[in-house]
Amino acid sequence: MAGYHPLLFTLIALLAAVELGLSAFLVHQVQHAPSSRYKSLVILFLFDAVWTLLFAGAFVFWIMNGALHLLASIGSSGVWLTITAILWGVAAGLFHNLLGGVNCRDTPALSSCRQAQALEAIGWTEMALCIVTLLAACFWVRSSKRNPVRRSFRSI
Repeated sequence: MAGYHPLLFTLIALLAAVELGLSAFLVHQVQHAPSSRYKSLVILFLFDAVWTLLFAGAFVFWIMNGALHLLASIGSSGVWLTITAILWGVAAGLFHNLLGGVNCRDTPALSSCRQAQALEAIGWTEMALCIVTLLAACFWVRSSKRNPVRRSFRSI
């Protein structure tokens, strides 16, 4: 897990940067929004992206820096991953209900329909990445408690 932790947090941060760009663009285009609920949900995606990019970037920095900072511990990252997965799941779920399974088959590649679908898809992907990272951390903690010999070799 220790080797995968920085990679997973980097993926989470990079995907949040993509979501930040898309949601900021859609907030800028909000005067053409189909409803006020659409506008509110796009702003929620923007908040989630900023939250995720800020904290995932900090975790990557602390992990790569090698500092055993309290905020970079497995416990604090587990709490953050849980909260972040919930935020992404709520945003993507509410947005999915708002879109109602819109089919963008006959729309151009660069259309508001496809942008909305991309916003939702990235939200679901962020939620899944947070859950995978959380599960990987739990399995790593569990396996390190079971095998005290491996732990003693790491401390040498």
